[in-house]
Amino acid sequence: MTSASDTFIEALPKAELHVHLEGTLEPGLKIVLARRHGHPLQNRTEEEIRSGYSFHDLPSFLALYYEGMELLNTEQDFYDLCYAYLKKVASQNVLYTEMFFDPQLHTRRGVPFRTVITGLGRARRDAEKDFGIHSQLVMCFIREMSAESADETFTQALPYLSEIVGVGLDSDEKGNPPAKFAHVFQRARDAGLHVTMHCDIDQENTHEHIRQALEDLGSERLDHGLNVLERPELLKQARERRIPFTVCPFPNMAIRPGSNEKDIRALLDAGLTITINSDDPGYMQSVYITEAMKMARDGAQLTPEELLAISRNAFNAAWIGEGERSTYLDRLDAFARQQGLMVPAA
Repeated sequence: MTSASDTFIEALPKAELHVHLEGTLEPGLKIVLARRHGHPLQNRTEEEIRSGYSFHDLPSFLALYYEGMELLNTEQDFYDLCYAYLKKVASQNVLYTEMFFDPQLHTRRGVPFRTVITGLGRARRDAEKDFGIHSQLVMCFIREMSAESADETFTQALPYLSEIVGVGLDSDEKGNPPAKFAHVFQRARDAGLHVTMHCDIDQENTHEHIRQALEDLGSERLDHGLNVLERPELLKQARERRIPFTVCPFPNMAIRPGSNEKDIRALLDAGLTITINSDDPGYMQSVYITEAMKMARDGAQLTPEELLAISRNAFNAAWIGEGERSTYLDRLDAFARQQGLMVPAA
């Protein structure tokens, strides 16, 4: 079995379905924002900031992630954050991306919802014009905050639903099962939005959380979700329903060393539908989607055919119209032919 080359991965047309915009905040942009707002971080170097990024589990990562929030305050801040991410991944042949954002982390600091969504929306439109990359937003609810706060946030989002394609669930899972948010997810479905949920690796009651997400709340995708491999009944359900799993190699490696070698191959061997994504590249050694695919290749010895299939999974799982999907898949098929690889029959 021959693994895919770096140049193959770099040129591969891609879609990204699991990236947190706030997690794309690179040290260089942190310093720019700190200078803009007179924050003490302005006196540190990128190397000093990056050297503080160390985590071994979800809570230790979230402490770093939340710390960066205080630098995001104005519409321009959110614009700069989103535009920088889209510019970066457009250079990596990402044609389409769905980006998570966490409005509660901003509104609880007094930043208006409108400020967040307006800055992100303006960046999305400018990036599409400048780089040809199409993007959509997925609004996440914060698990350790109350269900009432999630409901209030959804109400705040109502005037802006044209800017939002779906809702998600992220942050600290301990004691915060998906069922806690059943009401707000029902509101989202009733409004015509798509639904996805994080089931992070090796969390307390993770198998029950996966079951709730799949069976009780109707999640269309699972973000992370590697523990599904440990429950045959959940594995069977996910495979039969062709639930996409948005896998992120860097945090998996950090939390469960060897995961990329063992778990990505196990997911594929189990017949599950997986995509490869970056998660929070600003805090994860600038591992964007191309680097994440290389990590997955190196761990699971992925072939060019497997990486093509993974990229096809992402375009098929994207929350887009069939015309747009066909355009992306045609680009992917053309790339496959250029590489001398088989293209699936229509």
